[in-house]
Amino acid sequence: MTKSIDFYFDIISPYSYIAHKKIEKVTKEKNIVFNYKPILLGGLHKLAEITAPAFNQFKMKNMKNDCELVSNKNHIPFKWNEKFPINSISIMRGYLFIDEENKEQYIDAFFEAYWKYNQDLSLQSNFNKIIEKLNIDPLIIQKGIKDENIKEKLKQLTNKAFSKKIFGAPTFVCNEKIFWGQDRLEYAIDEYLG
Repeated sequence: MTKSIDFYFDIISPYSYIAHKKIEKVTKEKNIVFNYKPILLGGLHKLAEITAPAFNQFKMKNMKNDCELVSNKNHIPFKWNEKFPINSISIMRGYLFIDEENKEQYIDAFFEAYWKYNQDLSLQSNFNKIIEKLNIDPLIIQKGIKDENIKEKLKQLTNKAFSKKIFGAPTFVCNEKIFWGQDRLEYAIDEYLG
């Protein structure tokens, strides 16, 4: 039996938000460890030569409706963000930069700001407000996300995901088995428990 489930995600993915909220519920009920693995979804799509649903009007309409259906079914507060998509690179680098003890609050705050409260996270002022609420100095974060080691780490995580044949977010990996999509969380948990 594996000791954890890897969770590959990007803040820009509404399905990653839904999966994150499901994970929160699961970890309250079961003793399962999830390793959050930030990736840059746009970079992963480029490597996999995939056109994201955001750039296809038919897929985009379906994705919006689907996210609302799934969120309602799972009692997850959700509002489609009017500024979708944005460049999530600063947020994802920030996750890698901050201290381990702040990571859970950090990612939850940004997921909720974007997918629950419909905030424009491309605005530096909104980014800074979230950081300040977490009692983190925005200037330190701004410096951190420009650090070459942090930049390289996000690239490496994205490239490593691709090398594992991961092509989208969210993806769960358990016992080297890949489970793609928020609706595959239960299968990853079965693998973990099996």
